[in-house]
Amino acid sequence: MFWNEDESADAPKLPDDILDLLFAIDCKRLPVDHAYALSRAVRALVPWFDEEPHLGVHSIHVAGSQNGWERPEHSPEALIMVSRRTRLTIRVPSARADDLVARLQGQRIDISGQPLTIGAAKSKPLSQETTIFARYVAADSDVDAEAFSDESRFLEAAAQALGALDIRVRKALCGKATTLHTPDGPLHTRALMLAGLTREESIRLQREGLGPHRALGCGLFIPHKGIDPVKSPT
Repeated sequence: MFWNEDESADAPKLPDDILDLLFAIDCKRLPVDHAYALSRAVRALVPWFDEEPHLGVHSIHVAGSQNGWERPEHSPEALIMVSRRTRLTIRVPSARADDLVARLQGQRIDISGQPLTIGAAKSKPLSQETTIFARYVAADSDVDAEAFSDESRFLEAAAQALGALDIRVRKALCGKATTLHTPDGPLHTRALMLAGLTREESIRLQREGLGPHRALGCGLFIPHKGIDPVKSPT
Protein backbone atom coordinates (compact mmCIF):
# COMPACT_ATOMS: atom_id res chain seq x y z
CA MET A 1 0.00 0.00 0.00
CA PHE A 2 1.20 3.53 -0.80
CA TRP A 3 -0.10 6.25 1.49
CA ASN A 4 0.81 9.89 0.99
CA GLU A 5 -0.78 12.60 3.12
CA ASP A 6 1.36 15.42 1.84
CA GLU A 7 -0.12 18.44 0.14
CA SER A 8 -2.38 17.73 -2.79
CA ALA A 9 -1.10 18.01 -6.34
CA ASP A 10 -3.28 21.10 -6.72
CA ALA A 11 -1.38 23.01 -4.02
CA PRO A 12 0.53 25.93 -5.54
CA LYS A 13 4.28 25.49 -5.87
CA LEU A 14 6.03 28.05 -3.71
CA PRO A 15 8.96 29.92 -5.30
CA ASP A 16 12.45 28.82 -4.29
CA ASP A 17 14.47 31.39 -6.20
CA ILE A 18 15.53 33.14 -2.98
CA LEU A 19 17.30 31.39 -0.10
CA ASP A 20 19.38 32.05 2.99
CA LEU A 21 23.07 31.11 3.15
CA LEU A 22 24.28 30.40 6.68
CA PHE A 23 28.06 30.84 7.01
CA ALA A 24 30.02 29.51 9.95
CA ILE A 25 32.12 32.27 11.48
CA ASP A 26 35.18 32.50 13.70
CA CYS A 27 34.78 35.66 15.74
CA LYS A 28 35.21 36.48 19.42
CA ARG A 29 33.17 39.66 19.73
CA LEU A 30 31.27 42.21 17.68
CA PRO A 31 29.79 45.66 18.23
CA VAL A 32 26.13 45.40 19.17
CA ASP A 33 25.37 47.84 16.35
CA HIS A 34 27.39 46.31 13.51
CA ALA A 35 24.92 46.47 10.61
CA TYR A 36 26.76 49.12 8.61
CA ALA A 37 30.27 47.74 9.23
CA LEU A 38 29.18 44.21 8.28
CA SER A 39 27.41 45.38 5.14
CA ARG A 40 30.46 47.41 4.08
CA ALA A 41 32.81 44.45 4.61
CA VAL A 42 30.63 42.08 2.57
CA ARG A 43 30.11 44.68 -0.16
CA ALA A 44 33.89 44.99 -0.60
CA LEU A 45 34.08 41.28 -1.53
CA VAL A 46 31.03 41.06 -3.79
CA PRO A 47 31.20 43.11 -7.03
CA TRP A 48 27.48 42.73 -7.77
CA PHE A 49 26.39 43.62 -4.22
CA ASP A 50 24.63 46.87 -5.17
CA GLU A 51 23.15 45.41 -8.36
CA GLU A 52 21.11 42.74 -6.59
CA PRO A 53 17.87 44.08 -5.02
CA HIS A 54 17.10 40.73 -3.37
CA LEU A 55 20.40 40.57 -1.48
CA GLY A 56 19.98 41.02 2.27
CA VAL A 57 22.62 40.85 5.01
CA HIS A 58 21.10 39.74 8.32
CA SER A 59 22.64 41.29 11.41
CA ILE A 60 24.55 38.69 13.42
CA HIS A 61 22.32 37.83 16.36
CA VAL A 62 23.24 36.40 19.75
CA ALA A 63 21.05 35.65 22.76
CA GLY A 64 19.76 38.61 24.75
CA SER A 65 21.20 37.23 27.99
CA GLN A 66 22.92 34.08 29.15
CA ASN A 67 24.70 32.81 32.27
CA GLY A 68 24.15 36.09 34.08
CA TRP A 69 25.35 38.17 31.11
CA GLU A 70 23.00 40.89 29.95
CA ARG A 71 23.03 42.24 26.41
CA PRO A 72 24.35 45.84 26.45
CA GLU A 73 22.47 48.77 25.00
CA HIS A 74 22.44 49.07 21.22
CA SER A 75 25.45 51.14 20.15
CA PRO A 76 28.57 50.87 17.94
CA GLU A 77 30.82 50.99 21.03
CA ALA A 78 29.28 48.22 23.16
CA LEU A 79 30.41 44.66 22.35
CA ILE A 80 28.64 41.30 22.32
CA MET A 81 30.35 37.93 22.69
CA VAL A 82 29.93 35.57 19.74
CA SER A 83 29.57 31.81 20.21
CA ARG A 84 30.82 29.09 17.84
CA ARG A 85 27.22 28.30 16.90
CA THR A 86 26.55 31.84 15.67
CA ARG A 87 26.11 32.17 11.91
CA LEU A 88 26.39 34.94 9.35
CA THR A 89 23.20 34.75 7.29
CA ILE A 90 22.80 36.32 3.87
CA ARG A 91 19.58 36.23 1.84
CA VAL A 92 20.35 35.90 -1.84
CA PRO A 93 18.85 34.72 -5.14
CA SER A 94 19.62 31.02 -5.59
CA ALA A 95 21.25 31.78 -8.94
CA ARG A 96 23.87 33.89 -7.09
CA ALA A 97 24.42 31.48 -4.19
CA ASP A 98 27.43 29.55 -5.53
CA ASP A 99 29.24 32.72 -6.53
CA LEU A 100 28.58 34.33 -3.15
CA VAL A 101 29.98 31.29 -1.32
CA ALA A 102 33.07 31.30 -3.53
CA ARG A 103 33.70 34.99 -2.82
CA LEU A 104 33.13 34.88 0.96
CA GLN A 105 34.28 31.47 2.20
CA GLY A 106 37.68 31.65 3.83
CA GLN A 107 37.78 35.46 3.86
CA ARG A 108 38.84 37.40 6.95
CA ILE A 109 36.98 40.68 7.33
CA ASP A 110 37.10 43.56 9.80
CA ILE A 111 33.95 44.67 11.62
CA SER A 112 34.77 47.97 13.33
CA GLY A 113 38.13 46.63 14.52
CA GLN A 114 36.89 43.12 15.33
CA PRO A 115 38.25 40.34 13.07
CA LEU A 116 35.79 37.80 11.64
CA THR A 117 36.70 34.80 9.48
CA ILE A 118 33.96 33.42 7.23
CA GLY A 119 33.74 29.62 7.01
CA ALA A 120 31.68 27.06 5.15
CA ALA A 121 28.10 27.80 4.16
CA LYS A 122 24.87 25.84 4.20
CA SER A 123 21.78 26.84 2.25
CA LYS A 124 18.38 27.12 3.88
CA PRO A 125 15.07 27.65 2.05
CA LEU A 126 12.72 30.42 3.08
CA SER A 127 10.33 29.38 5.81
CA GLN A 128 6.74 28.33 5.14
CA GLU A 129 5.75 29.39 8.66
CA THR A 130 2.86 31.84 8.69
CA THR A 131 4.11 33.78 11.74
CA ILE A 132 7.23 35.74 10.85
CA PHE A 133 9.05 38.78 12.16
CA ALA A 134 11.72 41.32 11.28
CA ARG A 135 14.03 42.70 13.95
CA TYR A 136 14.44 45.93 12.00
CA VAL A 137 12.02 47.66 9.64
CA ALA A 138 13.45 50.98 8.51
CA ALA A 139 11.72 54.27 7.82
CA ASP A 140 11.52 55.28 4.19
CA SER A 141 10.93 58.66 2.58
CA ASP A 142 7.25 58.56 3.55
CA VAL A 143 7.74 57.74 7.22
CA ASP A 144 9.72 60.00 9.55
CA ALA A 145 11.37 59.20 12.84
CA GLU A 146 8.44 60.61 14.80
CA ALA A 147 6.13 58.01 13.27
CA PHE A 148 8.45 55.26 14.44
CA SER A 149 8.08 56.42 18.04
CA ASP A 150 4.32 55.91 17.83
CA GLU A 151 3.14 52.30 17.59
CA SER A 152 -0.19 53.02 15.90
CA ARG A 153 1.38 55.23 13.23
CA PHE A 154 4.10 52.68 12.57
CA LEU A 155 1.57 49.86 12.21
CA GLU A 156 -0.57 51.98 9.90
CA ALA A 157 2.43 52.71 7.68
CA ALA A 158 3.44 49.04 7.71
CA ALA A 159 -0.09 47.96 6.76
CA GLN A 160 -0.02 50.30 3.77
CA ALA A 161 3.34 48.96 2.63
CA LEU A 162 2.14 45.37 3.07
CA GLY A 163 -0.99 46.15 1.10
CA ALA A 164 1.20 47.22 -1.81
CA LEU A 165 2.59 43.66 -1.75
CA ASP A 166 -0.96 42.26 -1.72
CA ILE A 167 -0.53 41.04 1.86
CA ARG A 168 -3.48 41.41 4.22
CA VAL A 169 -2.65 42.22 7.84
CA ARG A 170 -4.56 39.95 10.23
CA LYS A 171 -2.40 40.10 13.36
CA ALA A 172 0.50 42.49 13.81
CA LEU A 173 2.73 43.24 16.76
CA CYS A 174 4.96 46.30 16.90
CA GLY A 175 8.27 45.68 18.66
CA LYS A 176 10.90 47.94 20.16
CA ALA A 177 12.47 50.83 18.30
CA THR A 178 16.20 50.58 17.49
CA THR A 179 18.51 53.16 15.96
CA LEU A 180 21.20 51.89 13.59
CA HIS A 181 24.20 54.16 13.20
CA THR A 182 25.58 54.92 9.73
CA PRO A 183 27.95 57.58 8.32
CA ASP A 184 24.89 59.24 6.77
CA GLY A 185 23.23 59.61 10.15
CA PRO A 186 20.96 57.54 12.38
CA LEU A 187 18.59 55.04 10.79
CA HIS A 188 15.38 54.63 12.76
CA THR A 189 13.92 51.12 12.79
CA ARG A 190 11.26 49.11 14.56
CA ALA A 191 10.64 45.39 15.01
CA LEU A 192 7.51 43.92 13.43
CA MET A 193 5.82 40.55 13.86
CA LEU A 194 3.01 39.29 11.65
CA ALA A 195 0.79 36.27 12.27
CA GLY A 196 -2.04 34.61 10.37
CA LEU A 197 -0.46 35.03 6.95
CA THR A 198 -1.04 32.51 4.21
CA ARG A 199 2.01 30.48 3.15
CA GLU A 200 2.08 32.38 -0.13
CA GLU A 201 2.01 35.74 1.69
CA SER A 202 4.76 34.63 4.07
CA ILE A 203 7.06 33.55 1.25
CA ARG A 204 6.29 36.69 -0.74
CA LEU A 205 7.19 38.92 2.19
CA GLN A 206 10.41 37.01 2.89
CA ARG A 207 11.36 37.31 -0.80
CA GLU A 208 10.55 40.99 -1.20
CA GLY A 209 11.21 42.33 2.30
CA LEU A 210 9.60 45.46 3.71
CA GLY A 211 10.96 48.97 3.47
CA PRO A 212 14.49 50.04 2.47
CA HIS A 213 18.02 49.10 3.55
CA ARG A 214 18.02 45.34 3.00
CA ALA A 215 21.84 45.47 2.92
CA LEU A 216 21.75 46.66 6.55
CA GLY A 217 19.50 43.79 7.63
CA CYS A 218 16.29 45.82 7.55
CA GLY A 219 12.99 44.40 6.36
CA LEU A 220 14.22 40.80 6.43
CA PHE A 221 11.61 38.44 7.87
CA ILE A 222 12.36 35.16 9.63
CA PRO A 223 10.05 32.58 11.28
CA HIS A 224 8.73 32.99 14.81
CA LYS A 225 7.10 30.33 16.99
CA GLY A 226 4.05 32.41 17.77
CA ILE A 227 2.69 35.81 18.62
CA ASP A 228 0.27 35.07 21.51
CA PRO A 229 2.84 34.42 24.31
CA VAL A 230 4.54 37.74 23.60
CA LYS A 231 1.75 40.27 23.59
CA SER A 232 -1.86 40.63 22.57
CA PRO A 233 -1.95 41.31 18.81
CA THR A 234 -2.83 44.72 17.48
